[in-house]
Amino acid sequence: MRRTVFCLAAMLVIAHGAYAADVVPGTQLAPDPDLEHPHRTYDACLQLTRKQPDKALELAGKWIALGGTEAAHHCQALALIGMKDYGEGATRLEELVQQSIQPPVVRANMLGQAAQAWMLQGDPSRAYADQTAALKLVPPDSHENLELLLDRAGTLADSGKYDEVLLDVDAALKIDPKSAEAMAYRASAHRALGDTDAALADAEKAISIEPDNVAALMERGNLYRLKKRTADARKDWLHILQLETDSPAADAARANIENMDVNTKGR
Repeated sequence: MRRTVFCLAAMLVIAHGAYAADVVPGTQLAPDPDLEHPHRTYDACLQLTRKQPDKALELAGKWIALGGTEAAHHCQALALIGMKDYGEGATRLEELVQQSIQPPVVRANMLGQAAQAWMLQGDPSRAYADQTAALKLVPPDSHENLELLLDRAGTLADSGKYDEVLLDVDAALKIDPKSAEAMAYRASAHRALGDTDAALADAEKAISIEPDNVAALMERGNLYRLKKRTADARKDWLHILQLETDSPAADAARANIENMDVNTKGR
């Protein structure tokens, strides 16, 4: 189960909070940097990374040429990621962190963004290194620490290191014992390690806390299917389709139902 909390949209929210204070609502997207109002330029650049990353890259380049500092370089890196140049964008973020004068939590967020880009690039070892470095920058009992632990658990899961996934998830649950997301992750790891009873207990606990948690519903459906409880599995996957119709989770739920129906008819 891959976690995508630091997807591009999430990156922009984090970045916006880090740099773009006092942004005026409805700011127009400027074709050139507004050096008198750098926070507006930054906001405009981030908005462009969402839908027109090529133009964001152009704006960031102009801004840097005119003396733009961290915010300009940060937007440039995110624009590269938006253009699917994941490795270059991640490398720029890593370099920016080394030179940054921002507080540790902001630098940790940038490393988290770089890690997500490395995952999109297909390089979990680089992602793991950035997430580990980021964890050293945030307070051990903080929300940021919990999020980074879960991100790193996702990286470890992609590498098949489920014993290590459990270590990170258990550490996250010490920070927030009621994290449904962490419990869903632990359920997935237990299932991968063959302990379906422990996995089902975690999935059910996650859903008792957050009934519409898609990851937990998907995991419980998978476990029900393994335990031949096909009606219960179908119910969880249909619940996902009620919550989401166009998402990777919805696609997986739909495929699971179709495969189960085919197997049932074939008997």
